[in-house]
Amino acid sequence: MNRFVSVNGNVYRWPERPVVVVCIDGGDPEYLRRFLADGALPNIQRFVQEGYSAVATGSMPSFTCPNNMSIITGVPTARHGISGNFYLDTQTWEPVVMTGPELLRGETILAGFAEAGARVVSITAKDKLRRQLGKGLDVGQGHVSFSSEFADRCTLAENGIEKVLEYVGMPKPDMYSMELSLFVLEAGIRLLQDRRPDLMYLSLTDFVQHKWAPEEAQARHFYQRLDDAFGRLAQEDIVLGLTADHGMSDKSDAAGEPNVIWLQDILDAEFGAGETTVICPITDAFVAHHGALGGFVRVWSRGNVSVAAIIERIAALEGVDLSLDKATACRLFDLPEDREADVAVIARKDVCIGSSARLHDLSGLKGHRLRTHGGLTETRVPFILNRPLNSEYRQQVAHSEIKSYRIFEFAINGTL
Repeated sequence: MNRFVSVNGNVYRWPERPVVVVCIDGGDPEYLRRFLADGALPNIQRFVQEGYSAVATGSMPSFTCPNNMSIITGVPTARHGISGNFYLDTQTWEPVVMTGPELLRGETILAGFAEAGARVVSITAKDKLRRQLGKGLDVGQGHVSFSSEFADRCTLAENGIEKVLEYVGMPKPDMYSMELSLFVLEAGIRLLQDRRPDLMYLSLTDFVQHKWAPEEAQARHFYQRLDDAFGRLAQEDIVLGLTADHGMSDKSDAAGEPNVIWLQDILDAEFGAGETTVICPITDAFVAHHGALGGFVRVWSRGNVSVAAIIERIAALEGVDLSLDKATACRLFDLPEDREADVAVIARKDVCIGSSARLHDLSGLKGHRLRTHGGLTETRVPFILNRPLNSEYRQQVAHSEIKSYRIFEFAINGTL
């Protein structure tokens, strides 16, 4: 019997075998290009040769939350509403954390399939994503949703699983370690073998990519361990999709210091303190490896300074790629207008933007060059399937750009 599931206006067929999608957080294509070229990733190389691979375009801003939500809902940011980790409530002029499930519009692909009778699993490295990824998911019905960050706290009532450290056979990983991601994959492999869910989403963390460039040995080691885990996943007769939420760029100067535009300080000097508010939507609990600095920030006027004046001042700054009014930003990047700022600012590839220098703690960089993301230059991400495309989807990719939020659709509907 043919069965179909509709989620957010997209129709998915019932999977013939388990579908596993992995979001390699910070997985800039340059890592794969370098390591595939010298044969360091045999399993991914096999997927590229036997399945399908491309470089896709992610959602803007190129941050973790917007892109994970795009991937898990199958729609762009304007539809699901999560356009960063923070937005500004202009009634109170206070930043609002955007990680609550009540702020996610529509339903997730996992919840849609679960409601139709499928067994689903969601595992994320960062707990900030867990509740949104698990929106609408009743773990009392046999589904699983947890983070490796809080793997030691899992309960049947909250996560659908308990004693996770014992189950996976790994100690609780440190939040600033590659093991935080590897734990996600090992847990996924174990659950795939034991429970064989219909759909599984595994979302990693970008600690490694923030800290080490593709040419550094630690990055190679991490990707080799990822490749090993991907190979063991694929052995379980699944459709495996690999993508990323964003890329990663070096944003330091020749001396190794962060190449930062302190935008709030500049606007305060130009227009007066308190006349504008700069929000850095990359800010989250994991700031040590990026100092809350990214390639995209938002600016609101308190009413006395015109949007045109703000745009003009910012556009004149060296290192700024784009300074856009709300309507233009929303049109160009498919953003939700009710959560967008008066001005959206996007940095050049080698530059990051902060608010005020006194508000950013860069001590966590510990001598490493600043590598971060958020702008257009970090929207290019890998898009890999371990099985070839069917004729319908081969025709699609021949004539259109691929969006990373379609990875579940391609894995479910588009493979042989």
